[in-house]
Amino acid sequence: RNPGNNMKILPKVMKVLLFLFLLFLAAGCSQRPDATPTPQSSPTPIVVVATPTPLSEADMAPVDIEEELITNLYERVSPAVVHIKAQIISMDFFFGPTPSEGTGSGFVVDGAGHIITNNHVIEGADSIEVTFSDETTVPAKVVGVDPFNDLALLRPEAVPATAVPVELASSAALRVGQRAIAIGNPFGLEQTLTTGVISALGRPLQIDEGEFIFNVIQTDAAINPGNSGGPLLDSRGRVIGVNTAIRREAEGIGFAVPVDTLKRVITALIEEGTYPHPWLGLLGYSVTPNLADALDLPVEEGVLIAQLYRDGPAVRAGVRGASRQSLIGNQRILIGGDIIVAINGEPIDDWLSYLEFIELETAVGDMVSLTLLRGGQQITIEVPAGAQP
Repeated sequence: RNPGNNMKILPKVMKVLLFLFLLFLAAGCSQRPDATPTPQSSPTPIVVVATPTPLSEADMAPVDIEEELITNLYERVSPAVVHIKAQIISMDFFFGPTPSEGTGSGFVVDGAGHIITNNHVIEGADSIEVTFSDETTVPAKVVGVDPFNDLALLRPEAVPATAVPVELASSAALRVGQRAIAIGNPFGLEQTLTTGVISALGRPLQIDEGEFIFNVIQTDAAINPGNSGGPLLDSRGRVIGVNTAIRREAEGIGFAVPVDTLKRVITALIEEGTYPHPWLGLLGYSVTPNLADALDLPVEEGVLIAQLYRDGPAVRAGVRGASRQSLIGNQRILIGGDIIVAINGEPIDDWLSYLEFIELETAVGDMVSLTLLRGGQQITIEVPAGAQP
């Protein structure tokens, strides 16, 4: 071979070898484990399982006391609560005498066995029977009624020894938020207990046109048809009210006649069969700023006397009613009478506050002092309260 040709080939061979060496190194590097990105696994979520730990005896003690309070109260009071069935016989044009039945609740109120319930439970009844918690059922008669306060007093033929009379509390010191417990027979489900709180106090409850039960208790303890006449109780099992009504368009709104009203009328119901409500024999309008402006009255609150009952207490005492008429808008108003601004020194804002004061703060035979505005002058007239006809 020609040596010169070998010398020319050698550099080319060296370049090829160098290229192959470099290629080998590159391939080797690509095979290195640490040169390849390692896929990262998703983190495993940590699940914490809460293991319930039993409460200690110290923690459970208030719960036990709460339950014991309610169960003990129910065991003591429920034997005095009765289920009342009132049968009414009505005349049907085609079928003649047709019986119908109303139900409600009541409770034993004294040692003589008298039972308090609502007047609307037994109103118009031809026969009444009461069933006690031991399932003893006996007939009962009406002793007295007070329709204005929706109360009635019954006397059953017999009372079981277990039916110990309830204790009456006072409703004067009640506060919103206090516990309220109802026992009764809603929908015929006898001896049902429900709990709640006093939601409001001092409500006027309208029971008829122009007729109100004043100072009623509002509660969210469940009261349903059949609870009427049953007791509303405090935490000690004492009666604070007589369940009487619900607001049908809303849940959790029930009303009870305050126990102080019951205590005020019960003696008269036992002795006389009725309670005489105080009455002055007058009708009036609530004075408002608009009415005062329209009639140019000297005050914006009070009662403008419109009418006086013939031979009533007010007319005999010299109180003056309207003397003429005036048209305000499309309403005809009787004007010219005295304006009541206070009773016994207490300011009177409107007609409702007048009715409430006469009902709750006076009695038949009391001398009632009316502060009146007459012809721009303030005068005082004493009116003896009569019995409402």
